[in-house]
This record gives sequence, structure tokens and C-alpha cells, in this order.
Amino acid sequence: MTRLALLAAVAALAATPALAALKEGAKAPDFTLQGFQAGKALTFSLAEARKKGPVVLYFFPAADTAGCNIEAKMFADAMPQFAANGATVVGVTAGKLDQLQRISAETDKCSGKFPVAADPGAKVAKEYDATLPAGISNRTSYVISPSGQILHVHSEMNPTQHVSETLGAVKAWKAKK
Repeated sequence: MTRLALLAAVAALAATPALAALKEGAKAPDFTLQGFQAGKALTFSLAEARKKGPVVLYFFPAADTAGCNIEAKMFADAMPQFAANGATVVGVTAGKLDQLQRISAETDKCSGKFPVAADPGAKVAKEYDATLPAGISNRTSYVISPSGQILHVHSEMNPTQHVSETLGAVKAWKAKK
């Protein structure tokens, strides 16, 4: 798919909030994906990450696009707050996988502060019902408890509220502990 077609598909959906099928209280499917943090290859396991505390799993349409860059930078800037609340953050995409290593380290994007993982064929995104008609990841964020329960879902193409929504849910979870 060309960049123009990808942007057109994302733009067409930007005005409409996306709907995630996995709801609060549902069991989050575990997965293991290859990815990068600070430009270094890694394997991310949701099951392993949950052992440390809640996990913020955010799906994004494609690496190195305007909305995704904004969202990545916002998550990077908020990492001290997520860490202070015991949360792990991971970004997952089925789009532009060849760009992940580079954006994982760039200071205007992830800044090396959290992993980004490749989801070839959007297999994991499909398990979370976080796909767009173009076969790429939707912009959907989940907060998952250490027991694997979905605590919060935010699905909207506009990237600006994903960090505040997920951070608020993490803080609420911590306050109940």
C-alpha cells in the first residue's frame, strides 16, 4: 500500500471514533513479538511484562507518520509517570515495520524509553480487534492488569488523549491496590 493510500485510509477514519471489541473486564490475549527499544532488537512478551505490573498496550497504524509520531513522543514524555505507577508501555504496529528500529531511538518519537513491536499481518491487532479496513493497526490503547484483565480501553484515531486516558487508568488501578 502506498503512503498516500495509507494516509487517505487513516484520514477517512480520523473523524469517527474506532470501536474496540475487547471491553473492560475481558481477558487480554497474551502474545510475544519482536521489536526494538533504543534501536536495539528485543523480544516483548506480554505475559512477562504483566509480572512486573500493569501494561499499557497501544496499537498505532504505522511508524513514522504524523499521528503516530505525536503519540510516541507523548508516551515517551510520560514514561516517568508510567514507571512511577509501576506500568510498562509497549507500542505495537502492523504498519511500516521497517521503520521501527529507527523510530525506537529517535528523540522526537520514542526516545528509547519504551519498546515498539512489529505485528506482521496484524495478527495480534486482530486478536484485540484493533485493525483498520486497510489491514493495519488501529489507534487503540489498552491498560491490562497483572492478572491479564483489561482495565481500560481507549480507541480513537486522534492521538492526543491516549496517554492521559491510559495514565489515568493506571493511577486508578494503583489507588485500588
